[in-house]
Amino acid sequence: MPFYEIEGMKENNSRTNPKFREKSVVGEFMKVGIVTKPEGEDPPLHMHPNEEQFTLILDGKFHYILGEEDKIVERGDLIHIPRYTNHRSRAVTGEATYYTVKFTTGTGDLDEDYNKAKGAEEAEKK
Repeated sequence: MPFYEIEGMKENNSRTNPKFREKSVVGEFMKVGIVTKPEGEDPPLHMHPNEEQFTLILDGKFHYILGEEDKIVERGDLIHIPRYTNHRSRAVTGEATYYTVKFTTGTGDLDEDYNKAKGAEEAEKK
């Protein structure tokens, strides 16, 4: 059975925002990642038609839009993101980090199933 140390995980360049720091590991059916975002940085509102996602906030705070909900989440909060659900997370009050699990693995790229949502520009004004 594989064991991983965070320091040894593969580092990736985010296609949605080059300012993000991402590390990931790919399994048979899931991919996991640890993502750190600088304050104020996010990808535009988007959805994943082919991936279900769970995200656990490890450090800091995020302004989260998930479907019709809009709230601040912080360390210890767990977010479920069903397929086709518009969402985005922006770090607030400093850098913030989360751990995420996505099903399916696809190519293993955390940004693989990123699809900009209709109305993304309007959501960025919030």
